Amino acid sequence: MADTAQILFLLVGRGGSKGLPGKNLREIGGLSLVGYKAKAARQSRYCSRLIVSSDSEAIRAEAVRHGAEMLFERPAELATDTASSNDVVLHAMDWIEAHEGRRYDAIMLLEPSSPFARPEHFDEAVELFMARKASLVVGMRETEVSSVFVGTLGPDGSIGGIVDKMLKTPAQRRQDQAPEVTMNGALYLVGWDAMRKHRKIYADPAASYGIMMDRMHSIEIESAADLAYASYVIEHGMLDAAPWRTSP
Repeated sequence: MADTAQILFLLVGRGGSKGLPGKNLREIGGLSLVGYKAKAARQSRYCSRLIVSSDSEAIRAEAVRHGAEMLFERPAELATDTASSNDVVLHAMDWIEAHEGRRYDAIMLLEPSSPFARPEHFDEAVELFMARKASLVVGMRETEVSSVFVGTLGPDGSIGGIVDKMLKTPAQRRQDQAPEVTMNGALYLVGWDAMRKHRKIYADPAASYGIMMDRMHSIEIESAADLAYASYVIEHGMLDAAPWRTSP
């Protein structure tokens, strides 16, 4: 791989959202969730190109307004609740290869529902991708609680499985548990060749990596309450909003 990787940034978003209708076009501090992701992406030093994939004309127009290219309309079969991110990424790759006869080193999948990823997060992901010769790099955040305290609730209200795990753990205080992480939805950087080979984002454990992002930058918006919290964070200066107020 060349020192300067060619990365296709892919901004995605469906028009329908059951949890928060019109979610991707909702605004925080006067900027839509689509706008947050597009503006940050275009400021990444590794953004070779930013395109949008959506079934919604309004979402495509909003993405274009913030600097994305609209190459195609997402097919209806990829706009359902059951359509996967894998299918959406592969459709974009197929289109680029068929209509432009080219490939990129990797594709950066961006979902507007995690709006606060910064340009430097994208840069860090690409640099880790290149350094490790990775197949996948994703955004990560620390979990609220350790998996020691997580399990299923039985039909009768039983929590025996959780208590069993706790009893097998020498240190049972929450603060004594090693930090654990989970995906935060902020970015998914997958190698072009890896995606062609496996046809899915999560495929090769030995070549999968994550970059840590703090809790504020990892905010995910799925409900009206999430949107209100994200708005509070921006309006009260709890995050530096400079990247989203800057024109690339």
